[in-house]
Amino acid sequence: MKFIIRKKHQNSKMCFVCGLKNNFGLKAAFYELENDELAALFTPDERHQGYPGRLHGGIASAILDETIGRAIMVYNDKIWGVTVDLSVSFRKPVPLNEELTIISRITSENKRFFKGTGELVLQNGDIAVTASGKYIKLPLDKIADFNEVEQEWKVIPAQNDPEEIII
Repeated sequence: MKFIIRKKHQNSKMCFVCGLKNNFGLKAAFYELENDELAALFTPDERHQGYPGRLHGGIASAILDETIGRAIMVYNDKIWGVTVDLSVSFRKPVPLNEELTIISRITSENKRFFKGTGELVLQNGDIAVTASGKYIKLPLDKIADFNEVEQEWKVIPAQNDPEEIII
């Protein structure tokens, strides 16, 4: 399936998942899709392995958690998701050194909480890891002392930003 990208979401300086200056981080890029889902792209390397040549399950969980939690920003970029509960299922080994796609969506929400699901998709289209979670909706000033300028929270265009996501 092919999805047109509406816009790219922000990255930060030091977040493990999206921080562009975190030497050990994933440096994931997030894209809002035409169907109101959120996609993340990243390429894990040896620093992210569990078993030799395989992505660590905790890191697969982290990227799914971040992508599902960020999916609320498709609807309101002033509200963030803070994880209340996360369930992860591992179906296939995830290789290193190849670009991976994570797709997430909101499945239900009310005034205080939302639920979402996501999948980590391999290059061949196989779903390797799935997750579902419950998140509390909070404005950033209720979560952390966060300065957008200091944290370099902004959209960073990249030469390899896609115009569409194919899974």
